[in-house]
Amino acid sequence: MAVPHARRIVGIDALRGLVMVLMLVDHARVFFFHVQVGDPMALPATPPGLFFTRLSSHLCASTFIILTGVAAWLYGQRHGGPRAASGFLFKRGLFLVALEFTVVNFAWTFSFLPQTYYFQVIGAIGLSMVALSALLYLPRPALLAFALLVIFGHNLLDPIRFEAEEQGHALWALLHDSGDIPLPWGASIKTAYPILPWIGVITLGFSMGPWFSSRVAPEVRHRRLWLSAAASLTLFVLLRLLNGYGEPLPWSVGATTLETAMSFVNPTKYPPSLAFLLMTLGAGMALLAGLDKAPRGLTSTLAVFGAAPLFFYVVHLFLLNTLHQLARALSGPHPGKLASFSNILSIWVLALIAVVPMWFACRAFSQVKARSANPWMSYL
Repeated sequence: MAVPHARRIVGIDALRGLVMVLMLVDHARVFFFHVQVGDPMALPATPPGLFFTRLSSHLCASTFIILTGVAAWLYGQRHGGPRAASGFLFKRGLFLVALEFTVVNFAWTFSFLPQTYYFQVIGAIGLSMVALSALLYLPRPALLAFALLVIFGHNLLDPIRFEAEEQGHALWALLHDSGDIPLPWGASIKTAYPILPWIGVITLGFSMGPWFSSRVAPEVRHRRLWLSAAASLTLFVLLRLLNGYGEPLPWSVGATTLETAMSFVNPTKYPPSLAFLLMTLGAGMALLAGLDKAPRGLTSTLAVFGAAPLFFYVVHLFLLNTLHQLARALSGPHPGKLASFSNILSIWVLALIAVVPMWFACRAFSQVKARSANPWMSYL
């Protein structure tokens, strides 16, 4: 049987580019915004500007990981099927985990031996890719069933807890509960992104891959994406109204309509609850359907970022951290306006300024990558 041809969908790169820009805004907040609270989504302590800035970045992990699954299916179609996709996913996944604990952690801290190593989105993508490298041999209906079971069922595991001294704590912190894993030399790993729900998301993306085959008319794909987005967001609203399963922190009526709305759209991210995944995946699928038909100028501009996602991620962290260290040095012993902003609008302005050199850097890197015959370039 002939293998369906896979083509590049501009909306995929454009959506990746959009969420990466939102990620840059959020990371600019981390480095430069001094009106910090323990959790930028904590209510009612968080002002609306900070809350909605942080909320916009919630799209990033869910969207990027489901698109990683789609891209894995497309890779298999271009390179010979499941075996090729499995081998690539396994090797690149391990590469990303190694990158997380070396280059990425250094970019965040500028420390070669930090006391805390953060296991964040790059590591979660890496281990999810390793898991998908084994799962993808299942029939597509089984893959879809597995993905939905994990996404809809992982909150059933919430009552399970392992204390730091108990056997199984490290594995459970990696799979389901954010926690600290002690290391022999006194440092620790903070698992900000437990991987079990993300394995469900990447598997869902892979099972959606055939929607992007050239044998599927764009109108059919758009209809499926819109229907999926509507179903996901409707389920999110119903779950939130019920204030029951799928979200450990119920919403509440605030002093104002705005506070109530903020509470309603504030599901748990660490680890991502069912409500969080329904909200962000629904929004992501709606954006993907919309960007696939958006003006070419917009999508081609965003696609420059989306075509070099790992390069963007690493370089933007070095850029923001370097700018912050320079600003602190220029500000003297008491960081002033250069290194610490109190207006969230200033963070957006800074991020939009930083986006410009990042766009040119990503375009140049993509051109180098396209000309290179080095197989390692496919890992970047």
